[in-house]
Amino acid sequence: MRRPRIRRPRSLAGQLFAMQIVLVTVVVAGCAAFAYVADRGQAEEAARREVTTAAVAVAASSSVRDAVRSPDPAAGLQPYAERVRRDTGVDFVTIMNPDGIRWTHPDPARIGERYLGHTGPALRGETFSETYTGTLGPSVRVVVPVRDGDRTVALVSAGITVDAISAEIRRQLLGLLLVALGALGLGGAGTYLLNARLRRHTHGMNATELSRMHDYHEATLHAVREGLLMLDGQHRIALINDGGRELLGLTGEVMGRRVDALGLPPTLTDALLAAEPRVDEVHATADRIVVLNTSPVSGGERHGTVVTLRDHTELQALSGELDSVRGFAEALRSQAHEAANRLHAVVSLIELGRADEAVEFVTAELELAQALTDEVVGAVAEPVLAALLLGKAAQANERGVELVLAPDTHVDDGLLPPRLPARDLVTILGNLVDNAVDAAAEEANRSAAEVRHAQVTVTLRTEAGAGAGGSSSGGELLLRVTDTGAGVAPEVMEEVFRRGWSTKSPGSAPHGRGLGLALVRQAVRRNGGTVSVTGSRGGGAEFTVRLPLHATHPADPPPTPAVRTGAPS
Repeated sequence: MRRPRIRRPRSLAGQLFAMQIVLVTVVVAGCAAFAYVADRGQAEEAARREVTTAAVAVAASSSVRDAVRSPDPAAGLQPYAERVRRDTGVDFVTIMNPDGIRWTHPDPARIGERYLGHTGPALRGETFSETYTGTLGPSVRVVVPVRDGDRTVALVSAGITVDAISAEIRRQLLGLLLVALGALGLGGAGTYLLNARLRRHTHGMNATELSRMHDYHEATLHAVREGLLMLDGQHRIALINDGGRELLGLTGEVMGRRVDALGLPPTLTDALLAAEPRVDEVHATADRIVVLNTSPVSGGERHGTVVTLRDHTELQALSGELDSVRGFAEALRSQAHEAANRLHAVVSLIELGRADEAVEFVTAELELAQALTDEVVGAVAEPVLAALLLGKAAQANERGVELVLAPDTHVDDGLLPPRLPARDLVTILGNLVDNAVDAAAEEANRSAAEVRHAQVTVTLRTEAGAGAGGSSSGGELLLRVTDTGAGVAPEVMEEVFRRGWSTKSPGSAPHGRGLGLALVRQAVRRNGGTVSVTGSRGGGAEFTVRLPLHATHPADPPPTPAVRTGAPS
């Protein structure tokens, strides 16, 4: 059994083609009908002028008046009228007496009969025209009086039959039809070509399918959390969804603007302007870390670029925390290894009968470890910061760097407001300490010949007074990290927070280079604080972060991170 064939709706191009063919046909037919009516009217008007000229000429002839005075006017007028009829191309020239009795006629048998038509206006001395059915059928005729002094002595009527006019119109109509058919053919061919192009561009879809696709398109743009941009061939924004605006921090009307006029970071702008595709590139905006992919749109020529953006901020923060946990695990592994070595030493001392030396050795190790713990916990009662500093101290010790707390470090437990996330504190302090330890260790290794002591100093304290947001209430949290590394050159101090800036070798950062300080700046800005870098007294770098402890109004824009040069305050 054959399945019934479901008829698919005609495509938009097909519908337009059919409508345009009908429209062209109607226009051409209307023009042809108008031309026919106009030509018929013009033909009748031309015939009326032609017979008027002939009749007036005959009426003005002196030979006609002479013949009228003769005893037999018909004998002299008939040959003359026929000669005029043949010369002018009219169908009849009839000369009659005032009573309407014919003296001439194309059919000699009709001479002497009464003229069929109106003569009253001509008898009053007027020239008039009419369409009347006479002996030769319907005709367009003119009647002109023949005057002899003040008297009307005869009447002249000249005419062309309607059949003759119709025959002329039919000849013109044939040419008109040929022109109309030619116009219809050209219009149909042009319409077909245009609709073939439209069919390619609409992929054969009909209006309902296009409307549904537009609705799906709009719904998808608003539903997708990832950012989507479409750039035209001049790198102007042709389309952007809500996710793209949010990830790039764009506000206001951006459609039609070039990407290099949006105020985006230079590296991100360069990636958007690049002709070649970009795959999973990580870029930092003012507030986020985004992963960018671009793909050019081409069809014989470059039409634009499709850009997708993924939010990498949370993932990067989690990656930083994972790196911290990995560092903690590595520190615990190292400490376990050292503890095993110390335990073997204690056991060996006991086996050698040196119990007193064993007790003294263990007591000294415990006092050293406990002293560091007591120092950190006593100065920093906030558990997240205390745990982070203990772990970073162990990591630094493994690399031969001493991590110390400044004497004025003091942070009470519960002092930090709930709105200040612990994750942001870990991101800020962890990245600053990691960079300081790397710089101090690298500088110590470079100058190993002179046995330089590598040290990182951390300052944590709360300060009362005006906060970073300009308020006089709530105070602020101060985080300062100073190292004994090579420092930051004054000419690059404004670049250290840019994504991609790094002093490390290309292979020294397996998880990406130059991202830590960019994350620090983002976390500081999210919390309404400032971050600055200066040179330290020991020759290294000093990073200072100030975070307000009061609530920042949501409408207030986060302040721009400050960059200062010179000695620390």
